[in-house]
Amino acid sequence: MIEMYWQGKRVFVTGATGFLGSWIAKQLTESGAHVTVLIRDVPANSNFFLSGLDKKTNMVNGDVKDLETVSRTLNEYEIDTVIHLAAQALVKPAVNNPVETFEVNVRGTWNVLEAARRNNVERLVMASSDKAYGSHEILPYDEDAMLKGRFPYDVSKSCADMLGQAYFATYGLPVGITRCGNLYGPGDMNFSRIVPGTMRSIIKNENPVIRSDGTFKRDYFFIRDAVDGYLTLAKALDQQNIRGQAFNLAPQRPLTVLELFKKMIEVSGKTHLEPVIKNEAKQEIKDQYLSNKKAKTVLNWSPKFAVEEGLKETFDWYVKFFGSESIDRY
Repeated sequence: MIEMYWQGKRVFVTGATGFLGSWIAKQLTESGAHVTVLIRDVPANSNFFLSGLDKKTNMVNGDVKDLETVSRTLNEYEIDTVIHLAAQALVKPAVNNPVETFEVNVRGTWNVLEAARRNNVERLVMASSDKAYGSHEILPYDEDAMLKGRFPYDVSKSCADMLGQAYFATYGLPVGITRCGNLYGPGDMNFSRIVPGTMRSIIKNENPVIRSDGTFKRDYFFIRDAVDGYLTLAKALDQQNIRGQAFNLAPQRPLTVLELFKKMIEVSGKTHLEPVIKNEAKQEIKDQYLSNKKAKTVLNWSPKFAVEEGLKETFDWYVKFFGSESIDRY
């Protein structure tokens, strides 16, 4: 949907070659915004390039770990809005290489915040995570729950989240913080994630692999709802009372991995396939899901898509994609 609010806005998106970033950049360009993106690498088969966004945005080569590059970009492109998504976002690589995870997720965040402060941006939305909360007994988590990550990825997100709060409290930076669960949807090319990996296996007529014991319970958040949530928060930052706050964006319909698997099988129609349960997941929280009550009440935002709708659109996208690409490449 075209939103007149974004006509002529000058928006800087970090992490644009990632899954969520590509969808947000696409929505913004279609809504008339002038979008500038920071590109460190050119990942193979990124949805950003598959969608032709390299021809519709200003691309700056650089890294969020370089403060001067980020600050110069905001200045030269006269950026009024920042969407900060760049992160090392996978749990296993975070365990294997914690220093790089902290460099990208923590240093990268303070660089973006500091550059935004120097250049007087009008609004900044930054991605935290449900993992920033760490583990709590009371579910679903609400925004008042303590941030107490313990493992490398979780800690990096707790730190980044608190940095955003500090820049608001100290400098009045117009920042809003999102905490989301697991995203899925068309264009996610990271096949280590549960939805893309399972759908690839289903299309190949192979029994999908589940790393955990299948009982871990999570939010599974459709990408279209996530984009709507992010841009709703960005617009709301024009209101002084919204600034500095964090919002859970979630469907509030948690599923176990096995429940999610069953729904993917139902969507595909390949009911003969069975999961291969590895029970290998380490350093992951058993159950973790979010309350979206605050976002509904304060932002008047709520998800629009049932998980069955999201999975059907996602599966159809992968069928079409693999119909034009060699599936053995993935």
